[in-house]
Amino acid sequence: MLLSNLLTPQRIRVPMAATDKSGALRELVELVANGSGASPEELLRAVLDREALLSTGIGHGIALPHGKSPLVNELRVSAGVAANPIPYESLDGGPARLFFLLVGPESEAGPHVKALGRISRLVRNDELRERLLAAPDAEEFYRLLRDAERE
Repeated sequence: MLLSNLLTPQRIRVPMAATDKSGALRELVELVANGSGASPEELLRAVLDREALLSTGIGHGIALPHGKSPLVNELRVSAGVAANPIPYESLDGGPARLFFLLVGPESEAGPHVKALGRISRLVRNDELRERLLAAPDAEEFYRLLRDAERE
């Protein structure tokens, strides 16, 4: 599974307008919902329900919010870079700047888990993470991600 096949520059926001966790989740959900036929509010509820169980801030400035919803029939992914660190209740206590949000159908856990694993492996690379954070726009962010997957 290639993340660059699930993500498009149109679903990447660099820089994000959000300045807090709630705003970041809403902004990313709106990108995922666009063209899906699903209501952003319903998808946001799925993400917030998952977030209530345990923060999806994995540390090192990275957050991987995700949820499952019967309103989508395929895994949908969005990403963004916050202009400034956003308090996120991350596992390491730090704020987040690099976000990947996933919403998938309730019936298909496999692709959802594979995508989370793929993102996690990619952003553990310090050099790639720094390059993504420094990307000037969505197109460059996408290019960096696509190139990293080819290596």
